[in-house]
Amino acid sequence: MYSSYGSAQSKNEGQPNIILIMADDLGQEALSVYGSNSYTTPNLDRLANEGMRFDQCYSTPLCTPSRVQLMTGKYNHRNYIGFGLLDSSEKTFGHYMKAAGYKTFIAGKWQLLGNAHQQKLAGGKVGSTPEQAGFDAYCLWQIDERGTRYKDPLLSIGGKGTIQFPGRYGPDIFVEHIETFMEKNKDDPMFIYYPMVLTHDPFVPTPDNPEFRSFDATSKVNDTAYFGEMVHYMDKLIGNIVQKTEELGIRENTLILFIGDNGTDRDVTSIVNGSPLQGDKGHTTNAGTHVPFIANWQGKIKPGSSNSNLIDFTDFLPTLLQVSRQQPLPKSKADGHSFYDQLFGKNENTREWIFCHYQPFWGKFEPRRYVQNKGWKLYGNGEFYNLAKDSLEKKPLHVKEQSIEIQAIVTQFQSVLNQYAK
Repeated sequence: MYSSYGSAQSKNEGQPNIILIMADDLGQEALSVYGSNSYTTPNLDRLANEGMRFDQCYSTPLCTPSRVQLMTGKYNHRNYIGFGLLDSSEKTFGHYMKAAGYKTFIAGKWQLLGNAHQQKLAGGKVGSTPEQAGFDAYCLWQIDERGTRYKDPLLSIGGKGTIQFPGRYGPDIFVEHIETFMEKNKDDPMFIYYPMVLTHDPFVPTPDNPEFRSFDATSKVNDTAYFGEMVHYMDKLIGNIVQKTEELGIRENTLILFIGDNGTDRDVTSIVNGSPLQGDKGHTTNAGTHVPFIANWQGKIKPGSSNSNLIDFTDFLPTLLQVSRQQPLPKSKADGHSFYDQLFGKNENTREWIFCHYQPFWGKFEPRRYVQNKGWKLYGNGEFYNLAKDSLEKKPLHVKEQSIEIQAIVTQFQSVLNQYAK
């Protein structure tokens, strides 16, 4: 029943639609399919249960570094010029998909053009508009004006400018535009990138809450009591997108990918598998970088699949190229490894480690470089941790006290750090 990619029939000549959804500030512990006891996410659970759940996907700890890495397939020491900035000279998955004949659309959070202060900090470099990043059309929050992202949002729409929507809810408008785009382009291959504004703070009421109607969007409310309903609303919107693919008859020709951009906000503590876990956005522990990843391709990915191989955000671009039947990029242009074959249960050529160059250029977060696998982690300053026993990195280990086998892992990790030295 579940055939290989090449044998499947496609009305888009072998180029399936791709919908890449990225939640904002959402670690694994927020999804019930990963053991959350605090929130229910039935639509994402269904995508996972009818597709593949990845258990070892890692981002950077902060939004802009993760987005730049995801969009370009490169580690941040190669192209991250500053917080809120995507270097306009970079080629993104938008460019590659457009060149392959895809209709490209983005909705949600942009925050990659930068304001005057951010550009000054970057030595005068400017960021990118969505058009410069390869997107035909868009509906976005925070291109060049901030405004609000939730109630009464200020949004920029391709061809229409920046518009305020009194009484509306930003996430609803994003999904409406995604659905309209799908309706107009259902007979062509589509690449839709949806970097959500949910579940980032401010934590405020959603339209499913009776408080929403009277809520003042200009208030300073930021109450984690609303986080749970924001998770639920995020899940509902994803269900709406999936339902739209079914209504349009394109469900089986659409690969849906869902990820989080980094760990959950530090003000949020959730219960996962019976134990409390505080979010650690901005920090390089597992709670700051270990994110959900679900892949669903009806009729192609075997239902109920799970994947414990290492994945990082540089891997998405080469995978998208393979899905869309494009040639792989040379190492000089991308750092990632395609996980395309893994979608179909083939586990050859998987990662032995992931690397992270974390230079936040924002807040008081500490820059760090490290290499890790599923069990061990080595920082550039020599700190070494057993992630299986100490995922929050409370007790650094003395390398010389470890077994010969573990010291061999350290040696391997150090060679990777040397490889990616500036």
